[in-house]
Amino acid sequence: MNRLLIPLLGFALSVALSTVQAETVWNFATAYKDNNFHTRNIVRFVGEVEESSGGKLKMTMHTNASLLKMPEIKRGVQTGQVQIGEILLSAYGKEDPFFEVDGIPFLSRGQMTAWEVYELTLPFIRAKLEKQGLMPLFSVPWPGQGLYAQKPINTTSDFNGVKFRAYNALTARLAELMGAVPTTVQSAEVPQAFATGVVSAMVTSAATGSYTKAWDFTTHFYDVNAMNNKNMVIVSADAFNALDADTQAVVMRAAATAEARGWIMSRTAQAVTTQALADNGMTVAPPGPELLAELKAIGETMVQEWLAKAGDDGEKFIAAYKALGAN
Repeated sequence: MNRLLIPLLGFALSVALSTVQAETVWNFATAYKDNNFHTRNIVRFVGEVEESSGGKLKMTMHTNASLLKMPEIKRGVQTGQVQIGEILLSAYGKEDPFFEVDGIPFLSRGQMTAWEVYELTLPFIRAKLEKQGLMPLFSVPWPGQGLYAQKPINTTSDFNGVKFRAYNALTARLAELMGAVPTTVQSAEVPQAFATGVVSAMVTSAATGSYTKAWDFTTHFYDVNAMNNKNMVIVSADAFNALDADTQAVVMRAAATAEARGWIMSRTAQAVTTQALADNGMTVAPPGPELLAELKAIGETMVQEWLAKAGDDGEKFIAAYKALGAN
């Protein structure tokens, strides 16, 4: 009897082990809430990967900075704390100027020019990430950034001395050039920062304003469409390379689909969330001519400052960008 049971038990154990080995689980970290269009796009991406891989690759979502805060996610993927994550690319401008180029005010305005910036800079971004053991999977822009304030804004001088929410080095520099006082506040902390007086103005998208219910703490939104910062989903190269070829192909196909879908969702979100600000009592308006002219001048200053950091590669990018007629 025992002689019969032993081979059967061995067979059952080998089947169980092969099943376990065939299923890979990745942890996916993002700092944004479940209602954010970026998060909703990612949830669909995860579902498509799991379905198309036949369950061979599964991902556990950790949204709303529940596992890692935004500044921690890139490092978390590099160290293997999580296998995949979503970052705000421009937050890492100190590592490489090309990470932050989409955050330069008025370099690109609107999705068409944002896509051109993305295509021209992606080779530089990919090369940098690969040196860090990372792979870019897909990138989706935020809707155009606007100015939020608790009073009417006619010129940049109206921001003198105002505590201004910054979320990366470029928005901090923008605040300084307007005469404001920059204070770093992450997206999830915006309502509390306004409620406690840590900040009283900010530049961000209508989407973020809507998600954080900006009408509870600001009164005016100026739709300056200053820039289209991008979020990027990155994956550990080691984790990706550990997948079999078929599963790798599934991930890349789902990533391409998520990128195309995400850009459409961003465009839709801009219209819907801008209307939501107005519907909830905020004054929504374009910038006046004087304010717009001053902001564009600041943008040009910031382009020159960026070029000083980016060197020859930066000059080549700007030349190629202008050759497209984008600027």
